[in-house]
Amino acid sequence: MRLSRFFVDAPLTLGQHELPDAQAHYLGRVLRLAAGAAVQLFDDSGAEYRGEVVEVGKKRVCVELRERLDGQPESPLRVHLGQGLSRGERMDWAIQKATELGVAEITPIVSERCEVRLKDERADKRLAHWRQIAISACEQCGRSRLPIIHPPLVLADWLAAVEAELKLVLHPFADSLLGHPRPGTLALLIGPEGGLADAEVDQARASGFHGLRLGPRVLRTETAPVVALSVVQHLWGDFQ
Repeated sequence: MRLSRFFVDAPLTLGQHELPDAQAHYLGRVLRLAAGAAVQLFDDSGAEYRGEVVEVGKKRVCVELRERLDGQPESPLRVHLGQGLSRGERMDWAIQKATELGVAEITPIVSERCEVRLKDERADKRLAHWRQIAISACEQCGRSRLPIIHPPLVLADWLAAVEAELKLVLHPFADSLLGHPRPGTLALLIGPEGGLADAEVDQARASGFHGLRLGPRVLRTETAPVVALSVVQHLWGDFQ
């Protein structure tokens, strides 16, 4: 029997639950799951719950949760990604892949060369969209906790606020990771399309960031987090 896995934005316990409207619509109307379908749900608490659909109505879906499981452990390396804000699918891709690769927090960064400006209602819609991308990525990859998606910040504000044992900014003329001791927390700054301006790299260095170079080729803004997160998870996280 195929086991479908879903995030539910409400606290879960053993027993019967009526799903929130969004999840009920998706399971009942989009996926057309019927009574008896096996499901596994998680609620961002770190636990997972197995059970089955027991009722599917026009506007409600009920599940019976019968087994509580320990969820997938998070990486011992807690990474806060500052990702330069980019257009449409490129930003979506970066958030999706960063989630799959175990990032703990993501802040979209507004910098000098950003081609995207988000304000008010549009910013709220994009934030909700990015959170849904992270949820879908967690459902696919097996993560039991969602990464935190912060509202966009101007680079200077993020540099002043972010805290980590090790801070790295990607730059094609910087150093390698060799020689850094194993951190427990890491801040990783990646520029937008067009990269960070030299003054912004200097600003990051002045805020305690070390330059990081990933090979001889200049990576696209949506490729850089995939490569960088893979490297740091291999060195200090759970890719060992």
